[in-house]
Amino acid sequence: MTTGEIAPEIATPGLPASLRGTLPGRYYTDPTIFAAEQALIFETGWFCAVLAADLAAAGDFETVQIGRESVIVARGRDGAVNAYLNVCRHRGARICTEDKGSVRRSFQCPYHAWTYGLDGKLISAPNIGEMPDIDRVEYGLNRVHVREWLGYVWLCLAEEPPPFEDTVIGDVAARLGSPDAIVGYQVADLKLGRRISYDVRANWKQIVENFMECYHCGTIHPELTEVLPEFANGLAAQYFVGHGAEFGEEVAGFTVDGSEGLERIPGVAEDQDRRYYAITVRPQVFINLVPDHVVFHRMFPLTAERTLVLCDWLYLPEVVDSGADIDRSVELFHRVNQQDFDACERCQVSMDSRSYARGGVLVPSEHHIGEFHDWVARRVG
Repeated sequence: MTTGEIAPEIATPGLPASLRGTLPGRYYTDPTIFAAEQALIFETGWFCAVLAADLAAAGDFETVQIGRESVIVARGRDGAVNAYLNVCRHRGARICTEDKGSVRRSFQCPYHAWTYGLDGKLISAPNIGEMPDIDRVEYGLNRVHVREWLGYVWLCLAEEPPPFEDTVIGDVAARLGSPDAIVGYQVADLKLGRRISYDVRANWKQIVENFMECYHCGTIHPELTEVLPEFANGLAAQYFVGHGAEFGEEVAGFTVDGSEGLERIPGVAEDQDRRYYAITVRPQVFINLVPDHVVFHRMFPLTAERTLVLCDWLYLPEVVDSGADIDRSVELFHRVNQQDFDACERCQVSMDSRSYARGGVLVPSEHHIGEFHDWVARRVG
């Protein structure tokens, strides 16, 4: 091979029956593929955007990036949550440039002062009296579909959104065996105890794949496998429909040292007690259920190789209001997150290697990740 030549891709040999191939490495680095995912996955399905309690009063808003679109999510004067594309109907200027805040009655474009109510309707504009033919609803902000569930605001940019029950709730039901199995955790009634933001230098799919499997648990999660001993064997709870990983015999609670946790959520059934359930809601939500709290992750893909993850720890309101010590329960999953995201970043740096050009392999305990790959490939090709 002469100077300047590139070595050929290392071909993946025929796989034995116990192994399954993965997506090729370019699916984790190629900006064109990432753009296709933004358009065909994140902009067409339901996206978990905001904790509803963060929009406590009329006029409270957050701006959220969904695919290629910036979206304003705001509490209206009637108490309902509305969402609009963050684009002025006049000349396309971005209306809100802050991540969050509060307005008294309206949003005003900083360019030409077109002003919109919390319901999205065009309220005023310079010289609008000279344009009596303008329909203020028609030229209001473009609305985004909104659904509230589990205390979060879910949005869909599609003109005709897919059925929420078949997609979001369907993913929960497929994991737990029934859509009712999550009801007793009263997620919508819980209160935010802690939020940690993670800026992960990895493609969003790396993070989904990592969360779905536990083949790595015995290697990088010593605290987690102390609390959930069966995870040391490499089979994730998500591998079995309806299964929750059981706490170890000497473990008192889902805490970093296995010590006693907090007050059990009243609706948690006896057969759910002392168990951990993990749920992936495609494409960007992870829900972790334990008897005394819920850990809720939202992913926001920023580039092909960078993802923002917001992780919320949710507890009974009386636990948060009392100032109870939640540090040990937060610390357990915070360490798990740090360990997982570090692993994802170690994989990400190899995705452009010629060694991974044709992808890698999945062992039997990871074969369900192949279904996720199929789901992605059906949407982006």
